[in-house]
Amino acid sequence: MEQKDLQRIKQQFNIIGNSTQLNRGIEIAVQVALTDLSVLITGESGVGKEHFPKIIHQHSPRKHGPYFAINCGAIPEGTIDAELFGHTKGAFTDARSERKGYFEIADGGTLFLDEVGELPLTTQTRLLRVLESGEFIRMGDSKVMKTNVRVVAATNLNIPKAIEEGRFREDLYYRLNTVEIKVPALRDRKDDIPLLFRKFVVDFSDRYRMPAIRLTEEANEMLKNYYWNGNVRQLKNVAEQISIIEKAREISAETLRKYLPTNEMQSGIALLGAHTQTNHDTYMNERELLYKVLFDMKRDMTEMRQQLNGLLSSSATPAHCQTEIVVGKHAEYESVEEIKDTFEQPSKPIPSSEVEDIIMDDEAPLSTMEDIERESIRRALERNNGSRKMAAGELHISERTLYRKIKEYGL
Repeated sequence: MEQKDLQRIKQQFNIIGNSTQLNRGIEIAVQVALTDLSVLITGESGVGKEHFPKIIHQHSPRKHGPYFAINCGAIPEGTIDAELFGHTKGAFTDARSERKGYFEIADGGTLFLDEVGELPLTTQTRLLRVLESGEFIRMGDSKVMKTNVRVVAATNLNIPKAIEEGRFREDLYYRLNTVEIKVPALRDRKDDIPLLFRKFVVDFSDRYRMPAIRLTEEANEMLKNYYWNGNVRQLKNVAEQISIIEKAREISAETLRKYLPTNEMQSGIALLGAHTQTNHDTYMNERELLYKVLFDMKRDMTEMRQQLNGLLSSSATPAHCQTEIVVGKHAEYESVEEIKDTFEQPSKPIPSSEVEDIIMDDEAPLSTMEDIERESIRRALERNNGSRKMAAGELHISERTLYRKIKEYGL
């Protein structure tokens, strides 16, 4: 695509930025618009995914047809089917009249399903049928209806992970993901941040009839290096706050820092090199769990080594010491006399190699990190009498992660 055509599209749809990834996304949207292929737009919340369905619709043969954008996450689960596919009179309690759904009224046009990953599984099944055959049935009806709708979906979820967890149908994912457009996060297009900020500042200056603010060079660098968890949406909110609240029109780095959450700045620095579309929280929890397991093992081995050295330092252990040890390990004895009878015979020195074999034979060695992790979880559950909540707290991981590990290891 020529540069002038690209700039024309950006101006038409109010897109700011010159990032390579952003430009590539626009080019793909224009190319796929001439077909009826399903498109899945992925990216974090607030990156501007809503622009791309409009580009696709306006450059497609359906541009004179209807265009509807539906936020699937904002519609209650009990009414989402009625909204998408319609219903007959009396289909449910409040269905006082017949109503057409979006798939019916958008016939010949484009339907944008935002946050498609939030759809219930039952709705996903009906959506798959529409995508494959163009057929659907209204709620409360038995008549099969036909529709000719181009579906463009968007999500900020990690769909492959949602499939593993059973929250999203794999066949629907492949049907929606015929063509994927990845919208980059704001932190991945740093050179676009000053352009976007300046655009927002000018807009707010016109809206509130006040002089536009400007950033010092140091403040501008801080703006570019900030993590921006909320992406463009968060940047716009910050620009509006500063424009209204600050009386001075030149904003220093110290002033700007007051409007940027400190915890997010710190987490941004920590995560910048490792940020991916995968579930980062799960990765951190598993790493912390492994660290704890290793520290616990080191402590246990130190204690075992100290006890072993104590046993080897004397040729025979006094009977009262042996009694104390056995009481702690074998609580099944009913009286101290029974324990004393057990140790009437003097003990002989035990070679160190045999002691090590006895200790290690008590439990099979853990050869892999998975074995170590499984054993740590098992012991935590035993110590807390099977309470998963208390075990998760002891291991410093979330209950959700613990449930997944229990299921994975069959505990």
